[in-house]
Amino acid sequence: MNRFFTTGLVLIIATVLNAGYCNAQTNKQPNIIHILADDVGFDDLSCFGSKDISTPNLDALAQGGMKFTSFYAPHGTCTPSRAALLTGRYAPRINGGEGLYVLFPHSELGLEDEEEVTITELLKEKGYKTGLYGKWHLGHLPQYLPCVHGFDDYLGIPYPNDHGPERIGNSGWRPNGISDPAIPLIEQAQIIKRCDNNDLAELPALFTREACKFIYRSVKEEKPFYLQYANMETHTPWFIPKGFEGQSKAAAYGDAVEYLDRSAGIIINTLKRLNIEDNTIIVFSSDNGPLIHRDLELENCYGKFGYTDPERTHILREGKYQERYDGGIRVSCIMAWPNNIPAGTTCDEPVTAMDLFTTFAEVAGAEIPSDRPIDGKNILNLMKQEAGAVSPHKAIFGYKARGGLMSVRYQNWKLVFKRPYDPETVNELYLYDLNSDLSETIDVASNKPKVVKKILGLCKEAEKAIKEGKEI
Repeated sequence: MNRFFTTGLVLIIATVLNAGYCNAQTNKQPNIIHILADDVGFDDLSCFGSKDISTPNLDALAQGGMKFTSFYAPHGTCTPSRAALLTGRYAPRINGGEGLYVLFPHSELGLEDEEEVTITELLKEKGYKTGLYGKWHLGHLPQYLPCVHGFDDYLGIPYPNDHGPERIGNSGWRPNGISDPAIPLIEQAQIIKRCDNNDLAELPALFTREACKFIYRSVKEEKPFYLQYANMETHTPWFIPKGFEGQSKAAAYGDAVEYLDRSAGIIINTLKRLNIEDNTIIVFSSDNGPLIHRDLELENCYGKFGYTDPERTHILREGKYQERYDGGIRVSCIMAWPNNIPAGTTCDEPVTAMDLFTTFAEVAGAEIPSDRPIDGKNILNLMKQEAGAVSPHKAIFGYKARGGLMSVRYQNWKLVFKRPYDPETVNELYLYDLNSDLSETIDVASNKPKVVKKILGLCKEAEKAIKEGKEI
């Protein structure tokens, strides 16, 4: 058990540095690493404009690759966004159309294996070794855990680090006031420890170490690999290993983002040491936007580690928990793939995290499921900056987890509904020109009736496609 809580950041065991393994991976299929950040804002990386958080490793990744500046998380909260990412489908389609809302320790739901096909299942069919280290949040019961959905290796927590027994829940998510157990650390499908807050602070280092070991094992076995490194420390409470606190200018949250950057740097350095960087796609993105409002219960439970500074502002409007404004769903994204993605480039074409499903399948030579609508599109031409490449989407839709259309991104326009879109009685709406109004503050709907009409037509098409189980 002690091996899971050794303090400090050990890259990997010494044999990783043995030159005999450096060229062991001879396959032509690219390795894929997705660094899936938790609740990190669009402008919380220094390469995306942050002035109070320093992220040199992710900045270097961007310098060697491409920044996607109109990259949308599928939803404004963790569970539905992660479900959409793994399946390439909007959450209202998930689990036979039932959808999947944010899950809690007492939730009996999860991502259904019989209903859904995940990118990891497709990659495994093409010989990939697959691993997930960090937060899962798609069901904590055995029938929903990562190894049921195509992950060979899993070490992590099944839901967020603030779902422990100290929480009551402002929105009544605890049934009958029953206290939830301490956060479980799960390896494969076995609970190996119940974590207190001190344990939670050391988990980010553990996940980094084990992710690096996973890379090493994959190279030794001469297999291409898919690694999802799903960090937890940027989700409240913002605990990080001792010795790394107080280094950012943005309090505990800033410390957590900077620690995530360090972890990204360690993973990237592992690729370099093994001489496989050129054959590895690295994607960094967040599952949704950041917390922006104070939560007294979080503060009471975690003190400064649960305090959201109301004076700290973001360029995008609003944040996590909503799909209306870009602050909840538009996130920073970096992609790097030497000799394929041009270094130091930027793409502002609207794309979505669901596109990773289709794109990863394409580059691995996997077959896209034809028995279901897939909302994700292949964006490899955008990644390679091919001439004339544009977004493959007519529009990107901001759906609530179980339906309810709240916004639409169409070209440079953003249409926002005050209440969920209803084609019979179009409710109050707002239109923003993101080219000149990134913060969505100036409503121009009355001046652009043709644009509004066009987007409303797209809304009808999308709603019909969701209802009939067809592609949008």
